[in-house]
Amino acid sequence: MDSARTLPAEDIELTPDRVPTHVAIIMDGNGRWAKQRGLPRLAGHRAGTENLRRILRACVEFGIKILTIYAFSTENWGRPEAEVKGLLSILRDVIDRELGELHAEGVQLRHLGDLSPLDPDLRKRVLDAIELTKNNDRLILNVAFNYGGRAEIVHAIREIVRHGHSPNEITEELVSRYLYTGDLPDPDLIIRTSGELRLSNFLLWQGAYAEYYAAPVYWPDFDREELRKALVHYAQRERRFGLVK
Repeated sequence: MDSARTLPAEDIELTPDRVPTHVAIIMDGNGRWAKQRGLPRLAGHRAGTENLRRILRACVEFGIKILTIYAFSTENWGRPEAEVKGLLSILRDVIDRELGELHAEGVQLRHLGDLSPLDPDLRKRVLDAIELTKNNDRLILNVAFNYGGRAEIVHAIREIVRHGHSPNEITEELVSRYLYTGDLPDPDLIIRTSGELRLSNFLLWQGAYAEYYAAPVYWPDFDREELRKALVHYAQRERRFGLVK
């Protein structure tokens, strides 16, 4: 994963052929953002949620068609109980507060992960939001909630077995079809905020040939200009997919 470098981003024109179709973001640093300000960690998570609105607008402006965000991992259940409850409450609030506007703006909501641990009411809200927006096509927003890359691959294997595929039928293309993102292209660019250089079990299969970018700011401070810097880095790279050009 390349760390952020100083580039004259304002001098680079982001033409449509240079903009990635699918961007994925590991939204890291909410807790540290809050700690710097003497606030509780949940205040950082709420600030991060507020930030998503402006990043969605920026994605549409730049011509990104698919955005995948890492909202809650399978490992996050091990955090303090109060923080977990707070994150679930934030998810419920976001659906109630933002769904109408997202739908009006043409955002199609999808979920990556396992909804079964959620209480029935929250699970229904998520599924209803997905159903309401399923025909929107301005931007696809994949929300990875209770998601883990390894768990996703295990789930795909189980589904392949359950559908009776023989060993000789198993190919990379078949496995890809059974992933949560089965009908979508793999991410072109994966961004992690806060400057950390870890994948954290995110899109392990899909990210095999993605370009990576580490933004030096915490997620609540990752704004339009920071996104543009990431896109400029992407535009300057040569993607070879293991080949030689």
